[in-house]
Amino acid sequence: MLRLTDQHTNMNKAFVKESSEENDDDLDIAQPDIPAGTKNYITPAGHRRMRDELLRLIDVDRPEVVKLVSWAASNGDRSENGDYIYGKRRLREIDRRIRFLTKRLDLAEVVDSSKQENVDQVFFGATVQYATEDGEEHTVTIVGVDEVDLDIGYVSWISPIARALLKAKIGDSVTLYTPAGPQAIDLLDVKYPAPDNGG
Repeated sequence: MLRLTDQHTNMNKAFVKESSEENDDDLDIAQPDIPAGTKNYITPAGHRRMRDELLRLIDVDRPEVVKLVSWAASNGDRSENGDYIYGKRRLREIDRRIRFLTKRLDLAEVVDSSKQENVDQVFFGATVQYATEDGEEHTVTIVGVDEVDLDIGYVSWISPIARALLKAKIGDSVTLYTPAGPQAIDLLDVKYPAPDNGG
Protein backbone atom coordinates (compact mmCIF):
# COMPACT_ATOMS: atom_id res chain seq x y z
CA MET A 1 0.00 0.00 0.00
CA LEU A 2 1.37 3.41 -0.96
CA ARG A 3 1.59 6.04 1.72
CA LEU A 4 2.38 9.70 1.63
CA THR A 5 5.69 9.78 3.46
CA ASP A 6 7.21 12.65 5.43
CA GLN A 7 9.43 13.19 2.40
CA HIS A 8 6.35 13.77 0.22
CA THR A 9 4.76 16.02 2.84
CA ASN A 10 7.92 18.13 3.16
CA MET A 11 8.23 18.31 -0.62
CA ASN A 12 4.64 19.59 -0.80
CA LYS A 13 5.47 22.35 1.68
CA ALA A 14 8.48 23.28 -0.39
CA PHE A 15 6.32 23.47 -3.53
CA VAL A 16 3.95 25.88 -1.83
CA LYS A 17 6.82 28.18 -0.79
CA GLU A 18 8.53 27.86 -4.14
CA SER A 19 5.42 28.96 -6.00
CA SER A 20 4.39 31.69 -3.60
CA GLU A 21 4.67 34.31 -6.33
CA GLU A 22 1.59 32.70 -7.89
CA ASN A 23 -1.74 34.24 -7.04
CA ASP A 24 -3.46 31.66 -4.83
CA ASP A 25 -6.86 33.07 -5.84
CA ASP A 26 -6.75 30.98 -9.00
CA LEU A 27 -5.86 27.69 -7.27
CA ASP A 28 -9.34 26.25 -7.21
CA ILE A 29 -10.75 27.70 -10.43
CA ALA A 30 -13.44 25.35 -11.74
CA GLN A 31 -12.96 23.07 -8.75
CA PRO A 32 -16.12 22.08 -6.86
CA ASP A 33 -16.74 23.66 -3.49
CA ILE A 34 -17.35 21.56 -0.41
CA PRO A 35 -20.41 22.92 1.43
CA ALA A 36 -19.50 24.74 4.65
CA GLY A 37 -19.77 22.56 7.71
CA THR A 38 -19.62 19.28 5.77
CA LYS A 39 -16.87 16.77 5.20
CA ASN A 40 -15.23 15.97 1.87
CA TYR A 41 -16.83 12.54 1.46
CA ILE A 42 -15.11 10.32 -1.11
CA THR A 43 -15.29 6.68 -2.18
CA PRO A 44 -12.27 4.39 -1.58
CA ALA A 45 -11.68 4.19 -5.36
CA GLY A 46 -11.84 7.96 -5.72
CA HIS A 47 -9.44 8.46 -2.82
CA ARG A 48 -7.01 5.97 -4.34
CA ARG A 49 -7.16 7.72 -7.76
CA MET A 50 -6.44 11.13 -6.21
CA ARG A 51 -3.62 9.77 -4.04
CA ASP A 52 -2.06 7.98 -7.02
CA GLU A 53 -2.25 11.15 -9.10
CA LEU A 54 -0.58 13.15 -6.32
CA LEU A 55 2.26 10.65 -5.97
CA ARG A 56 2.75 10.52 -9.75
CA LEU A 57 2.95 14.33 -9.91
CA ILE A 58 5.50 14.42 -7.07
CA ASP A 59 7.63 11.42 -8.06
CA VAL A 60 7.45 11.44 -11.88
CA ASP A 61 5.93 14.48 -13.59
CA ARG A 62 7.50 17.25 -11.51
CA PRO A 63 11.08 15.87 -11.59
CA GLU A 64 10.83 15.46 -15.39
CA VAL A 65 9.70 19.07 -15.86
CA VAL A 66 12.38 20.35 -13.44
CA LYS A 67 15.00 18.59 -15.59
CA LEU A 68 13.57 20.19 -18.74
CA VAL A 69 13.54 23.66 -17.15
CA SER A 70 17.13 23.25 -15.89
CA TRP A 71 18.29 22.12 -19.33
CA ALA A 72 16.40 24.95 -21.06
CA ALA A 73 17.78 27.54 -18.60
CA SER A 74 21.32 26.42 -19.42
CA ASN A 75 20.74 27.30 -23.08
CA GLY A 76 21.00 31.05 -22.51
CA ASP A 77 18.37 33.75 -23.14
CA ARG A 78 15.22 32.70 -21.28
CA SER A 79 12.93 35.40 -22.70
CA GLU A 80 12.63 33.66 -26.08
CA ASN A 81 13.31 30.12 -24.92
CA GLY A 82 10.10 28.14 -25.63
CA ASP A 83 11.19 25.07 -23.64
CA TYR A 84 11.97 27.23 -20.61
CA ILE A 85 8.74 29.25 -20.83
CA TYR A 86 6.59 26.15 -21.37
CA GLY A 87 8.43 24.26 -18.62
CA LYS A 88 7.91 27.02 -16.05
CA ARG A 89 4.22 27.24 -16.95
CA ARG A 90 3.84 23.45 -16.69
CA LEU A 91 5.67 23.50 -13.35
CA ARG A 92 3.21 26.07 -12.00
CA GLU A 93 0.29 23.89 -13.19
CA ILE A 94 1.77 20.82 -11.50
CA ASP A 95 2.43 22.70 -8.25
CA ARG A 96 -1.10 24.11 -8.30
CA ARG A 97 -2.54 20.61 -8.77
CA ILE A 98 -0.30 19.21 -6.01
CA ARG A 99 -1.54 21.88 -3.58
CA PHE A 100 -5.15 21.20 -4.55
CA LEU A 101 -4.86 17.41 -4.20
CA THR A 102 -2.97 17.70 -0.92
CA LYS A 103 -5.63 20.00 0.51
CA ARG A 104 -8.51 17.81 -0.68
CA LEU A 105 -6.93 14.57 0.57
CA ASP A 106 -6.27 16.18 3.96
CA LEU A 107 -10.00 16.94 4.21
CA ALA A 108 -11.19 13.64 2.73
CA GLU A 109 -13.50 11.35 4.66
CA VAL A 110 -13.44 7.94 2.94
CA VAL A 111 -16.85 6.23 2.96
CA ASP A 112 -16.82 2.53 2.10
CA SER A 113 -20.34 1.96 0.81
CA SER A 114 -19.67 -1.77 0.31
CA LYS A 115 -20.29 -2.08 4.07
CA GLN A 116 -23.76 -0.50 3.85
CA GLU A 117 -26.32 -2.66 5.65
CA ASN A 118 -29.54 -0.98 4.46
CA VAL A 119 -29.05 -2.05 0.85
CA ASP A 120 -32.59 -1.11 -0.24
CA GLN A 121 -32.05 2.53 0.77
CA VAL A 122 -29.99 5.25 -0.96
CA PHE A 123 -26.85 6.45 0.79
CA PHE A 124 -23.50 7.80 -0.36
CA GLY A 125 -21.83 5.44 -2.86
CA ALA A 126 -25.07 3.86 -4.09
CA THR A 127 -25.77 3.24 -7.75
CA VAL A 128 -29.41 4.15 -8.27
CA GLN A 129 -31.79 3.35 -11.11
CA TYR A 130 -34.80 5.64 -11.34
CA ALA A 131 -37.56 6.58 -13.77
CA THR A 132 -38.81 10.07 -14.59
CA GLU A 133 -42.48 11.00 -15.11
CA ASP A 134 -42.20 10.30 -18.85
CA GLY A 135 -41.03 6.73 -18.14
CA GLU A 136 -37.41 7.35 -19.10
CA GLU A 137 -34.96 5.35 -16.96
CA HIS A 138 -31.63 6.69 -15.68
CA THR A 139 -28.78 5.31 -13.60
CA VAL A 140 -26.50 7.42 -11.40
CA THR A 141 -23.83 6.66 -8.80
CA ILE A 142 -23.62 9.08 -5.86
CA VAL A 143 -19.99 10.04 -5.23
CA GLY A 144 -17.83 12.80 -3.76
CA VAL A 145 -17.53 16.27 -5.29
CA ASP A 146 -14.03 15.43 -6.58
CA GLU A 147 -15.22 12.27 -8.38
CA VAL A 148 -18.02 13.66 -10.56
CA ASP A 149 -18.04 12.29 -14.12
CA LEU A 150 -21.38 12.80 -15.85
CA ASP A 151 -20.26 10.72 -18.85
CA ILE A 152 -20.41 7.60 -16.68
CA GLY A 153 -23.27 8.76 -14.43
CA TYR A 154 -21.18 9.80 -11.40
CA VAL A 155 -23.03 12.63 -9.64
CA SER A 156 -22.03 14.57 -6.56
CA TRP A 157 -23.80 13.80 -3.30
CA ILE A 158 -24.72 17.51 -3.14
CA SER A 159 -26.30 17.58 -6.64
CA PRO A 160 -30.09 18.07 -6.91
CA ILE A 161 -30.66 14.48 -8.11
CA ALA A 162 -28.60 13.00 -5.27
CA ARG A 163 -30.34 15.19 -2.68
CA ALA A 164 -33.70 13.98 -4.00
CA LEU A 165 -32.65 10.32 -3.88
CA LEU A 166 -30.70 10.17 -0.60
CA LYS A 167 -32.46 8.12 2.10
CA ALA A 168 -35.21 7.01 -0.31
CA LYS A 169 -35.98 3.30 -0.61
CA ILE A 170 -36.70 1.05 -3.58
CA GLY A 171 -40.30 1.73 -4.68
CA ASP A 172 -40.40 5.28 -3.29
CA SER A 173 -41.45 8.25 -5.38
CA VAL A 174 -39.48 11.43 -4.63
CA THR A 175 -39.49 14.99 -5.94
CA LEU A 176 -36.60 16.35 -7.98
CA TYR A 177 -36.51 20.14 -8.09
CA THR A 178 -35.33 21.31 -11.51
CA PRO A 179 -35.16 24.75 -13.17
CA ALA A 180 -38.31 23.73 -15.09
CA GLY A 181 -40.11 22.94 -11.84
CA PRO A 182 -40.62 19.93 -9.56
CA GLN A 183 -40.62 16.49 -11.14
CA ALA A 184 -41.65 13.16 -9.60
CA ILE A 185 -39.15 10.33 -9.98
CA ASP A 186 -39.60 6.69 -9.02
CA LEU A 187 -36.79 4.74 -7.40
CA LEU A 188 -36.44 1.40 -9.20
CA ASP A 189 -33.26 -0.17 -7.83
CA VAL A 190 -30.28 0.45 -5.53
CA LYS A 191 -26.93 -1.30 -5.70
CA TYR A 192 -23.77 -1.01 -3.63
CA PRO A 193 -20.26 -1.99 -4.73
CA ALA A 194 -18.72 -5.31 -3.77
CA PRO A 195 -16.07 -5.08 -1.01
CA ASP A 196 -12.96 -3.31 -2.32
CA ASN A 197 -9.67 -4.94 -1.36
CA GLY A 198 -7.53 -2.40 -3.24
CA GLY A 199 -4.64 -0.48 -1.59
